[in-house]
Amino acid sequence: MSTEKPRREGPGRPRDPNADAAILRAAADLLIERGIDNTSMEAIAKRAGVAKVTVYKRWKSKEDLLAQSIEQARADIPPVPTSIAATALPDLIEALLPHWGAALADPKYRLLAARLLGAGPSHPALLNAYWHHHVLPRRERSRVLLQQAQDAGILSQTADLEILLDMLNGAIIHHLLMEPAASDATDGLQPVELTAYLRRLLRQTGFALPDTNHSDLGKVHPGLPGYEPLGGARPGPT
Repeated sequence: MSTEKPRREGPGRPRDPNADAAILRAAADLLIERGIDNTSMEAIAKRAGVAKVTVYKRWKSKEDLLAQSIEQARADIPPVPTSIAATALPDLIEALLPHWGAALADPKYRLLAARLLGAGPSHPALLNAYWHHHVLPRRERSRVLLQQAQDAGILSQTADLEILLDMLNGAIIHHLLMEPAASDATDGLQPVELTAYLRRLLRQTGFALPDTNHSDLGKVHPGLPGYEPLGGARPGPT
């Protein structure tokens, strides 16, 4: 009785992650250097050292590719895991703040953000691709975390979470792109300064970050010494 080898289903060779990374780096660099109009799929392929067909197989449009390259620049901004217990959020966020500050202080990230925001009137397809494929999923994860914090009494029960997200994002964009220090070619924004700004921003929006002068237990658990909710928040039910 003869047996046949199972036929291989699906595509042939797997995608090369090194090629993907090279393409995304090239797209981001060219976007910064030349702007959207003067950045083409062909130029990106040449800069990345890959064939044009390699780029076209991976991204259906220049806008989708540029949107992903901008998102890739955020790779150094660590996310807050949605699986964490709500009462542990303040301590974890406090620990992540220096990483957020360092990533946002990167001049490359600020330049890409400026290109993206400036694209709105003349290149709505880029803004639309970035919003739907990258911003909305990230925003939903943030909303879930804020809801958990609200349920645990870490955040005010009356806070409008959608408005709160707009306030946080708007303040960060303003700080990164509008203030003169952000465009200073010599110093720019320093990670320690951005970290302090993010901490102040979160506190002003009512997020009860831990006071580092208090005990570790007080940081994490409502009702223990050292835990003082801000912005009218009250500890939730245990």
